[in-house]
Amino acid sequence: MAVISVALAGRSYDVVIEEGLLARLPATAAPFLKGYAGGRPVPIVADTNTYRLYGEAITSDLAAHGLRPEWFVVEPGEDAKTWGVLEKLTDWLLALGVTRTDHVFALGGGVVGDLVGFACAVTKRGCGFVQIPTTLLAQVDSSVGGKTAINTKAGKNLIGAFHQPALVLIDPLVLGTLPDREMRAGYAEVLKYGLLGNAAFFDWLEANGTKVLAREPAALEHAIAASIAMKAAIVAEDERETLDRRALLNLGHTFGHALEAETGFSDRLLHGEGVAMGMVLAARYSARRGEISGADAERATGAIAAAELPAHLPALRLTCDGARLVDHMRHDKKAEAKTLPFLLLKGIGQAYVARDVDLTDIAAFLDEELAA
Repeated sequence: MAVISVALAGRSYDVVIEEGLLARLPATAAPFLKGYAGGRPVPIVADTNTYRLYGEAITSDLAAHGLRPEWFVVEPGEDAKTWGVLEKLTDWLLALGVTRTDHVFALGGGVVGDLVGFACAVTKRGCGFVQIPTTLLAQVDSSVGGKTAINTKAGKNLIGAFHQPALVLIDPLVLGTLPDREMRAGYAEVLKYGLLGNAAFFDWLEANGTKVLAREPAALEHAIAASIAMKAAIVAEDERETLDRRALLNLGHTFGHALEAETGFSDRLLHGEGVAMGMVLAARYSARRGEISGADAERATGAIAAAELPAHLPALRLTCDGARLVDHMRHDKKAEAKTLPFLLLKGIGQAYVARDVDLTDIAAFLDEELAA
């Protein structure tokens, strides 16, 4: 068992990592269920896959403790993060009589967590929520830190709010039902922590990554706990990304989001796969600028390829050029008035924010990579 505190001024919360937590939800989340005693419905949001796997057991467990859950079930995938679904969810919460002191439970991957977090940020001007992430990507990244959002025609996650959860419960056992492709996509975010600021962790992942992907308990818990500890420390220093510190968590994302946009934010390229390819591009572009050795760039690429993640741009079979990918980047929510910051590398574990990148040069670099 590991307990990691996300230390924010007056709003700290714990991330609890332990096998079997989900099967003990009435006990592990007891302080956040007190307000529902006496028959008030416990609001739980899940996608159809997660509800199918855990809905009946959770309903029975809560009922055994005198609690009555009400479920709001969404379709899996990014299509759930829309204005229409948000409206239905907030109307549902209001109809249930959710108050500012209540807590809504988000059971699922990053889509469910983002949607519920944003709904709770705007319902009654802010009510509480508990994150129960069921994918590796959500466990090590999106469930911690308070970024919540929905998508619009203009792009991904452009409408949102910073709204921290009250508690995050991580049960590694739920990853046993996660498809291997989703597991690898989540592992990309684990590798990210080593590349951006912890060379020793990256060394460990090179030696133990196969164990993590095989869901070996000790290796998996260590990888999750180390990733969250890094994110918790960064979020505590720069909660709202007004400094360059939290921006380091975006390593691979500027390139990756452009690739996701070009593939229609679809199952053709999962978010973690886009981040993986984005980290390869960030490492290779850093080497092109002479800021990281070619050996380190190849080492980063090798670790990503070894996890069977995208590490060669032509393999994505894109039909665009570099300029089109740069156009996608211009819509990135991290874009500033006249510049677009890029997360680049000075070495393994040494990410930094570059604000002097010429987008024309990025387009030329991407053309080279597409033709490689």
